[in-house]
Formats: sequence, structure tokens, C-alpha cells
Amino acid sequence: MVVQTERDDATWYECENCGLLFDEQSDASEHERHCDDTDPSYIQ
Repeated sequence: MVVQTERDDATWYECENCGLLFDEQSDASEHERHCDDTDPSYIQ
């Protein structure tokens, strides 16, 4: 499930599995479908 959060006067969408933030809800939803609940291999 994607969580909407407010930071720095902007709305962000967070993957509940790994905590990665996205500025578009559709991007976050797409990521979460493929997220395997491990730390991402790239810097957040």
C-alpha cells in the first residue's frame, strides 16, 4: 500500500515495503507492485 505524506511543503508517496519516496502516486504504485521488501540497490 502506498502512503501519502507531506514533507517540505510537497506531497510524496511512500512505498510501505522499503520506504522509497515518489512524487507521483502512479510511480509509487508501480514500484510497490515489484518491490521485494529489501533495501533498494540505489541510494534513496
